[in-house]
Amino acid sequence: MAATTTTAASINAGARPGTGAEDRVLATAQQIVNSLNTPKEVREDMLLIFSSFDNRLSNIKTSMTNQEEDQNDALIARLESAESVIHRWDGGNDSSRHSSSSSGNHRCSSFSLSFDESPEEASEFLSAVDEIITLLEDLSSENKPDLVDRADSVLQMAMSQLEDEFRRILLRNTVPLDADRLYGSMRRVSLSFADGDVVEDFENFGLVADGDGSGSRRRLFHERGGSIGCDLWVDLINPTAVEDLKEIAERMIRAGYEKECVQVYSTVRRDALDECLMILGVEKLSIEEVQKIDWKSMDEKMKKWVQAVKITVRVLLAGEKKLCDEIFSGSESSKEVCFNETTKSCVMQLLNFGEAVAIGRRSSEKLFRILDMYDGLANVLQDLEVMVTDCFVCNETKGVLEALGDAARGTFVEFENNVRNETSKRPTINGEVHPMIRYVMNYMKLIVDYAVTLNSLLEKDESDGLSGDDGEEEMSPLAKRLLRLITSLESNLEEKSKLYEDGGLQYVFKMNNIYYVVQKVKDSELGKLLGDDWVRKRRGLIRQYATGYLRASWSRVLSGLREESSSGSPSYSQRSNNSSKMALKEKFRGFNASFEELYRLQTAWKVPDPQLREELRISISEKVIPAYRAFYGRNKSQLEGGRHAGKYIKYSPDDLESYLPDLFEGTQLVIHHPRRKSS
Repeated sequence: MAATTTTAASINAGARPGTGAEDRVLATAQQIVNSLNTPKEVREDMLLIFSSFDNRLSNIKTSMTNQEEDQNDALIARLESAESVIHRWDGGNDSSRHSSSSSGNHRCSSFSLSFDESPEEASEFLSAVDEIITLLEDLSSENKPDLVDRADSVLQMAMSQLEDEFRRILLRNTVPLDADRLYGSMRRVSLSFADGDVVEDFENFGLVADGDGSGSRRRLFHERGGSIGCDLWVDLINPTAVEDLKEIAERMIRAGYEKECVQVYSTVRRDALDECLMILGVEKLSIEEVQKIDWKSMDEKMKKWVQAVKITVRVLLAGEKKLCDEIFSGSESSKEVCFNETTKSCVMQLLNFGEAVAIGRRSSEKLFRILDMYDGLANVLQDLEVMVTDCFVCNETKGVLEALGDAARGTFVEFENNVRNETSKRPTINGEVHPMIRYVMNYMKLIVDYAVTLNSLLEKDESDGLSGDDGEEEMSPLAKRLLRLITSLESNLEEKSKLYEDGGLQYVFKMNNIYYVVQKVKDSELGKLLGDDWVRKRRGLIRQYATGYLRASWSRVLSGLREESSSGSPSYSQRSNNSSKMALKEKFRGFNASFEELYRLQTAWKVPDPQLREELRISISEKVIPAYRAFYGRNKSQLEGGRHAGKYIKYSPDDLESYLPDLFEGTQLVIHHPRRKSS
C-alpha cells in the first residue's frame, strides 16, 4: 500500500493545470488499479484512498464503472456469438437457449455436427469452443457467477457434441483388419518329419490305429508360425480422420473433459481390437472351454494364437500406440492411460488362452505348439514392455510366459517317460521299422529345431544321467536328454526283437530300426548334437546284426552242404554205391526244401531302405552262392543221367542268384516251378 501511495503522490505532484494532466492522471490511476487484478471490493477501497489525495481522482470510480460495463457487454457479446454457433448444432434458438444452457443436454434439432461432411462448419464450431474456453479463463478472476455458469453450460453442451462426433469419427473411420494381407507377408517355416516319410497314427507309442481299416497313412507335418517384418504396417484408422480426432481431443482436454475423451477412445478402439482378434481366429474362451477342445481343433487354435500374438504386438499395438501419440499429443498422461486402457482387454484375452494351454493336460503331441507359443510370446515381450506401462499386464505376460515354459518342459518329460515306458507286445509283422521308432525319431528331429529354447528350459532342471562314454559331459542339456532317450529306445528295441520267434527276423528287425535311427540322426541336426562317433558305433552295430542274421538264417541251410567224410574218406564224387547216392539226393533235397522255405518266409520280410536291402542281399550272395556252387560242382555229375535227376538238382547256382532280389520286399512268394538259367 505504501508503494501505491507513493505512486499516487508522484502523479499528483507531476500534474499541471491546463495541459490535459487530469486525464493522464485518471488514466494512469485506473491502469494501476486494473493491473493489480484484485476483486471489485478491493478496487473500490483503493479508489477511495486515491481520491483522498486528490479530488480529481474521485472521477476514477465513475470511469471504471463505465469501463466494466463495457467489458461486461463485450464478454456477453463474445459468449452469445459462440453460444449461437454451439446451439446451431444442438437445435438451439433464442427461445430455447436458456433451457439448454441450464440442462446442457438439449437435443431437439435434426442436425448434428459432422466434421467430414461440413468441414467449414466444424471449423467454426471449434473456434466457438475455443472462444468459450478462453472466455472462462478470462472470467476466472471475475466475480460474475451468472456469466460463468452460462459459459459452463454452453461448454458442457459443446463437449457433449464433440464427444459424440469423436465417437462417430472413430467408428466410421476404423479400417477393417486385412488378415490375408498380414498372413501373406509373414515368412512361414514348415517342418515335416522327412522328405516323403510317412508315419502311422499311433496310440501309446506303439499301437497303429487305422480306424477306417484302409491301412492309409498320414504325413506328419508341423508348420511353425511365421515371422513379421519390421516394416509391416497397417492403418487402424483412416489417416484423413486423425487430424480431426486430434483437434477434438485437444479441445476436450483443454476444457477439462480429458477423462470423457479417453473413455470414448478406449471403448471404441477396445472393441475394434477385440474384433481384430476375432478376425485373427482368437475367440473369447474360458479355461474350462479350452480344456474341452479336441486336439485337432486345439492345434489349429494354438497355431492361430501364435500368429495373433505376433500381429497383435508388432502391428496392432504398435499402430495403436502411434495413434494415441498423435491424437493425444498435447497430454502425456492421456497418451499413456488411453493406450493402456485400449489394449489391456485384447492382451489379456491372448494371455488367458495361453494360461489355459499351460495348465492343461500334458501330452506329447502338444509340445511343438506349446514351444511355438512360448517362443512367440517371448519374442514380443520386450516390445510389449516398451509400449505397455500397466504393471499388471506386464507381470501377467511374464507369468504366462513362465507357465508356458513349465508346460513345455513338463511335456518333454512326458514324452521321455512315454518312450521309456512303452511296452507294446505287438511286433511288426514283417520285421520292418516299428511305428514307435518312426514316431520318436521324427519327433526328435523336430525337437532339434527348438534346441535354443529347450536348452534354456532344460538347463534349469538338468539332472545326473548316463556316464560320459559318448562325450556327454561336453553336450548341451538337450543333447544329453536326446542321447539318453535314444539309449532307452535301443533297449526297448532289444526287448521288442524278442517277440519274434525266428532268430533271423530278430536281427532283421533290429537292423531295420537301428539303420532308420542312424539315417535320421545323420541326415538332420541330430547328427551335430550326437556327433560322428555315435554314428560310427551304430553303423558297426548294424554290421553285427547283419552277421547275426546270416548265421541265424543260413547256417543251417549251408551246414547240409558240408562234406561228412573224415580225413582219408572218399568224396561223394568217388563213391558209386547206392547208399552214397541216396545220401547225396537227401542233401540236395534238404537244401532245396530249406532254401524254398527261407525264400517263402523272407520274401515276406521287409527291409524298407533300398541301400540296406541291397547290402543284405549281397551279403547273402557272398555267403551262400559260393558254398552252393562248390557243392553243386562236385556232386552234380553223380546224379545227372539218373532217373528223376531234376527232382533233386532243382537249382543251379545262377538259379539261386536270380531268386535273391525277391527277398525282403514284403510280399510273400512261393516257388512252384523253379526258374531255369544256364548252368
